[in-house]
Amino acid sequence: MTGEASDAALLVVRLVLGVVMVAHGWNHWRGGGGITGTAGWFAGLGLNRPRLQAWLSVVTELGAGALLVSGLLTSLACAAVLSVMLVAGVLAHRPHGFFVFKEGYEYVLVLGVLAVALGAWGPGEYALDPAVGIGVTGWAGVGLVLGVGVPATAVLLGVFWRPRKTR
Repeated sequence: MTGEASDAALLVVRLVLGVVMVAHGWNHWRGGGGITGTAGWFAGLGLNRPRLQAWLSVVTELGAGALLVSGLLTSLACAAVLSVMLVAGVLAHRPHGFFVFKEGYEYVLVLGVLAVALGAWGPGEYALDPAVGIGVTGWAGVGLVLGVGVPATAVLLGVFWRPRKTR
């Protein structure tokens, strides 16, 4: 992708995904039941140390969102988004099937795939990455997003998730 139109499109994609992540993190922190409510929900999903998980979620979502909005460390921000979406997809949405209107994984799938695609495309010229000489795009960008996001998810689930036993 080259040219002003492509750079503008990448800016819009980064801004939308970044703002969505910031809003999501803010909601986990300050919305509804705040950290306590978020921790309770995480405990219900089978995560131990749910208060820690709530804070990790808030920091990851706010941080990734801010990085995406600025276009700084874009591939790492995309890895964080992918990891958040994988955790949400596996724990909260997978049991409900595909469609989001049935609490399914449709929405988190789209955001996760968009994060991987943005890793390939890069942040565009209207971003801090090119201004400071960071240029991880193409297959290297995809590899970085997947190589950080997937193992981070596996570690989190392996350490903190204890699925409920069904009879």
